[in-house]
This record gives sequence, structure tokens and C-alpha cells, in this order.
Amino acid sequence: MQQNGSSGSDGSDGGGGGRERQPRSFSPLPAATTRVRRFIQERRTLPLPRVMVVFSAAGDTEKASDAMSGSDSAEDQLRKTVSPAAAAAAAAATTSSLAVSKPLLSCAQEFPEVISLNVGGTYFTTRLSTLRRYEDTMLAAMFSGRHYIPRDADGRYFIDRDGAYFGDILNFLREGELPHRERVRAVHREAQYYAMGPLLDSLEDMQPLTGERVRQAFLDLLPYYRDNLERIVEIAKLRAMQKKARFAKLKICVYKEEMPITPYERPLFNSLRFERSDSEAKLFEHHCEVDVSFGPWEAVADVYDLLHCIVSDLAERGITAEQQCIGVCDKHLINHYYCKRPIYEFKITWW
Repeated sequence: MQQNGSSGSDGSDGGGGGRERQPRSFSPLPAATTRVRRFIQERRTLPLPRVMVVFSAAGDTEKASDAMSGSDSAEDQLRKTVSPAAAAAAAAATTSSLAVSKPLLSCAQEFPEVISLNVGGTYFTTRLSTLRRYEDTMLAAMFSGRHYIPRDADGRYFIDRDGAYFGDILNFLREGELPHRERVRAVHREAQYYAMGPLLDSLEDMQPLTGERVRQAFLDLLPYYRDNLERIVEIAKLRAMQKKARFAKLKICVYKEEMPITPYERPLFNSLRFERSDSEAKLFEHHCEVDVSFGPWEAVADVYDLLHCIVSDLAERGITAEQQCIGVCDKHLINHYYCKRPIYEFKITWW
């Protein structure tokens, strides 16, 4: 019994004294399988790799795939395998990029040959070629296909502008027809909005715009003309409110000559104004006791022309003004010289 036990102990322990166990021996696995197992365990803790999507031709892809299959080993193929999560993220990124680029490709609008328009609630119908007649205009740019144009409920292209004078714009685009005189100013404003240079040039050669350009050339000689108009309106409004009255009166001086003169020296005025020295000229500096003064200026237009401009510009603002001469300024200056500038009374009616 002991011999059998000792022999069994010797056989199992290999002479190790009966307590130490000899390590078990396993049959070795292939080296490639071991590396694959280690790689799989490491992949569970590493972050997902970044994916780069490369677009290439079909022929190049096939050649690359053939070369890869011929040269890569099983381990390299496994390392280059993309995880499902990374592949899904790449597919989503590609889809979003295509979705973003889709409107850019379809941003160019295509228009029918016949265009229906809704201009501020007024309907028009015209040809597309009519709107594109002049390239440098706003209408040609709008219907070039590069810009988005909203539509109303009935599908008409909408332009947020008063359509009362849009017909005159179309008539000029169709046949070069110009509006009647009473519509010239309003059509000129619309032509400025639509940047229609040919129409603007034609309208500025018509009345009343031609006369307005001549009148403005005269008013440019009076640098404070617009400021004086504002002052007239402010003073008249303040006095009417203080007195609770329907109208207000102002005293306005309008003079053309720079130096005040007496009637008997008028024939010598041209020589006198140049013979006076600067020190003598200061003796004639004088401000009349009026609310507003216009002058002096050097032009053919006289005092009555300027009075007409003042009344007309006030009427353009909806203000009714009447004027009459009430005398001259009799301020004594020096020796026998007196200020003889005419003074006019303006009556501003508010209602």
C-alpha cells in the first residue's frame, strides 16, 4: 500500500515531496490567434478611431481593394476594420453634408415665360424678357434666378411696393413710353427705387424735373435756404400754439444786394461796393429786426423769384403761406446811409 502510494506520489509530484504540484501543460495555440485575442481585449478600452471617408473612382477602389487583400494579413485586416458606431457616425456626417449642399445646388430659381406680379396689392402680367430688358436694374436682378422672391396665396410674385405707378414702369420697359407731366415726379421716385437708369435719364429731361434742376442751381447760392425754411415753420407753429390761433405771422427780410444803399446812390452802386474798404464795410454790417433773413446772392434771379421758391416749398410740405411787402428797414447806419432792405410779412395758415 505504501509502495503504491509512494509510487503514485512520485508519479504525480515527480519527486517533489508530495505537496508541490507540477503546473499543467496546455497545447500551444497559434500565435496569430493569441494576438487577435489581445487586440480584441485592448479594443474594448480604447476610444473609437476617427474615420476619414475618401471618395475615389470605381476602378481605383477595385485596384486598392485587390492590393489590400493580397498584401495584408489577417491581423492587419482586423486592425483596419471600422466599428459599427464609427461607420454610423460617418454615414450621418455624409448625409448631413449632402443635405446642406442640396439647397445650394437648387437656389437658382427658374421662371416661366409669362410672369404674374402682385405689386402692393395691384396685379400685373408681363413677359420675363420685359423685366430683364435692362441688366443693371433691380427688376432684372430680382428675376435673374439668383434671388428668392416670395409669392402670395395665388402664386404671384410679390413686390412690397406701391403699385400705383408700376404700370408706368412696365410701359417704359415695353415700348419706352414716358408718363404724363403730372405723374413725372412720382414715377421718378419709383424709378429711383428700381434703379432704372434709362428711365431716370429720360424723366430728368422733362418738366417739371428740368425746371427743378434749374431752380435748385439758384437755391444753391443760398447755403442757409433749407435751414431758414425750417426756422419759418418752427416759429409759425410756436406762435400759433401760444396764441391758440389758426394762423401765425412772421417778418422775413429778402434782399439781393450785399450793401444797403439809398435810392439816390443806386446808379453808383457798382462802384461804391468795390471802393469801400473793409473797415468801412464793417460800419454797414447790420441785422434787420426780423424773424428770418434771406440773402444776399449774385444771380439774375431777383427777390420775387426767391419769394416764389419759399411759398412753393412750404406748399410742398402742406403749409399754406401768403406774403406781402410791408416796407423797408429804416435803420440808420452812418451819415446819410440807411438800411433799405425790403421786409415781407408771411402769414402761415395751419387749418
